[in-house]
Amino acid sequence: MQRRRFLAALAALGTSGLTGASEYRVPHLAQAAVLRSLDVIFVPTPNEVVDKMLELAAVTAKDTVYDLGCGDGRIVITAAQRYGAHGVGIDIDPDRIREATAFAARAKVTDRVRFIEGDLFKADISEATVVTLYLLTELNLKLRPKLIKDLRPGTRIVSHAFSMGDWAPERKALVNGNEVYLWRIPARA
Repeated sequence: MQRRRFLAALAALGTSGLTGASEYRVPHLAQAAVLRSLDVIFVPTPNEVVDKMLELAAVTAKDTVYDLGCGDGRIVITAAQRYGAHGVGIDIDPDRIREATAFAARAKVTDRVRFIEGDLFKADISEATVVTLYLLTELNLKLRPKLIKDLRPGTRIVSHAFSMGDWAPERKALVNGNEVYLWRIPARA
């Protein structure tokens, strides 16, 4: 709960004046000199929370796990190691992408995971069967329409610490004071 309050306070302050929060060129926009600041600072998800997130999502070798704001890549790396799943991590911070790529190589899962430096709000996530998040509630709410539009019905979404507002989770769990939420993309109307 303390981490949640800390992250919410940081969001209220904005990231422009924080150490480690800087602007990055978004590479997939070709020649456009578009700069975008980080939405949140990198705070790693504890390993026991990663385990619970993947367990709640019932990840199997048939899944493709997308971690939006992947940080050091630990969620998709763990999904590949423990469950044989494929994984894609997306993060706007090139330092995190380099770190995640190095960790995947050390874990010997580069044949099952890849990392993309890019904007999670613009990324193609349509191949995901599971999406993991450790963002702020306001970012989850901003991302929610994209998740519902781009993902197939039945796709599982798991969030560490932050909800989706009035979208009630299918399941919740508590791991050492950390909340974990699970939703499923509903059938199309």
